[in-house]
Amino acid sequence: MNTAPSSLPNAARTGIFAILALVMLATRIHHFDILPDASWAVFFVAGFYLRGSARWGFPLLIALAVLIDFFVITGQGIDFWSHYCVSPAYWFLVPGYAALWAGGAWLRARYAGLHVRELGLTAGSVLVAASVCYVISNGSFYWLSASVPSRSFAGWLENLGDWYLPFLSTTALYVGSAAVAQVAVALAARRLPTGAFAQR
Repeated sequence: MNTAPSSLPNAARTGIFAILALVMLATRIHHFDILPDASWAVFFVAGFYLRGSARWGFPLLIALAVLIDFFVITGQGIDFWSHYCVSPAYWFLVPGYAALWAGGAWLRARYAGLHVRELGLTAGSVLVAASVCYVISNGSFYWLSASVPSRSFAGWLENLGDWYLPFLSTTALYVGSAAVAQVAVALAARRLPTGAFAQR
C-alpha cells in the first residue's frame, strides 16, 4: 500500500497542518533555547504534504510565524517595529519560506514510495531549498538591516559562512525526523489487512 501524500484526505492534511503549527509554536517561541527553531523544516514539510488543494497552509503558517514573533518581542517589553530583527529584511522571510515550501512540493511531485531514490531526492531538495532560503534571509538582513553598520561583499561572504551550517543542519534534522515518521506510517499501512479502513 502506498501512502503517497497526494492521496491524503483533507482531514489528514488539516491534522498535519495542526501538528506543524504546534511544532513551530513550540520551537519558535524558545528561539535558540532547548529546542532550535523548526520553522524552516515546517515550511519544507508543509510544502510536501499541503501542496495543491491545501495551499492555504502557506499564508496561515506565515501569519503564525509573524504572530509568534510579535508576541515574543512585545512580551519582552520591546516595540515590535524597533526590534533589530524587524527591519525591511524581515519581510524577505516570505520568499525565503516560499523557497522551502517549493522544495517540499518539488519532492512530493517526485515521491514514489519507500525507495532508496527518495532518500537522495530528499537530501538534495532540503539542501537546495534551505540554501536558497538562507541566502535570501541572510543576504536581506546583511544588506538592508541597520544592525549591520558597515557592509562589504567580503563581509557578507564571511557572515554567510558563520551561520550556514547551523541553519542547514537544524533543518535537515527536523526534516529527517519527519521522513522517519513518514516511513513508519507507510510501513504500518502496509501491514494492515486489505479493507481495514473500509470496515471502520
